[in-house]
This record gives sequence, C-alpha cells and structure tokens, in this order.
Amino acid sequence: MTADDVLSILAVLRKVDVDIWIGGGWGIDALVGKQTRPHRDLDLMHRKSQEPAAVTALADAGFVETLDWRPVRFVVTDPQGREIDLHPLDFAADGSAVQASPTPEQPFVYPASSFVTGTILGSTVPCLSPQQQVFFHQGYEPADHDRHDMALLRQAFGIATHF
Repeated sequence: MTADDVLSILAVLRKVDVDIWIGGGWGIDALVGKQTRPHRDLDLMHRKSQEPAAVTALADAGFVETLDWRPVRFVVTDPQGREIDLHPLDFAADGSAVQASPTPEQPFVYPASSFVTGTILGSTVPCLSPQQQVFFHQGYEPADHDRHDMALLRQAFGIATHF
C-alpha cells in the first residue's frame, strides 16, 4: 500500500461523503508527516451509519470483501492486492465513538480528542491521535513494525508507550 494508494482510496470515499480516519501504521506516518516504513494494508475507521456507502464506493473501485468479523471489523481487497481493514464506529453527540470488540461488554472507546489530522504527501488527512494509537498498541506481543511505530510516537510527541 503506497502513499498514492492511500490518497486515492480516501478520494473514493470522500466523493460519497464517507467520514474516515486513518489508524495503524499509515495513521502514525500521517501523524509524523512522512512514510517511515512499508505498509501491507490501510486501517480506516468509519461511521457505521455510512458503511453501505463506503462498501459500495469501494466495490465500484474494485474492492471485494475478503474477511467479515463484523461488528468489530471487516477487510476488503482489490485485484492488485491492496487491503483495507475497516472499523465501524458508533458516534455520540459529544464527538466520541465506540467500536464493537470481541468482548461485547468492553467496546473500544474513542474519546472525541482521538480524531485529528496528519499529512500524507503534503495532503491533510484525518487520522487517529497519538494517544489513541498508543492505546491500540497494547495487550499483545509487538512485532518489529509496532516497536518502530511506538518509537516514532515517542520521538515526535514525547509520549510514553509501553514498549
């Protein structure tokens, strides 16, 4: 997944007025303003209410569903192998959101302050805050790319991470 791919996918979703935020590795690279490593996929959070429009727009762009773990997440892939990991969010009036989790009584919580912007190839893009990124990098054994990403957040934002 290249930076141009990310911007192209965002443009597809913007055309149909789907609100998204970039998470994962691309989200961290957006926060620091440059690509720092190769990325296998693109993690996008979206409004659950806009999911039908997102799925239709991505299907029109050649993406097909390849994994369904709803209500937590689902994955679409195109013939070139580009993969998008989609995470449906339910928003509250105060701008906060929740995402279903594998443990239904413990949904993932997104404070309103989680939704910020970063840059990819000089373009402003919506993404998750450094604090939310750190939150989602807990509770599992980190891979090398996770260690890399957390080191970037420590260096760029001076925030504590657990690895």
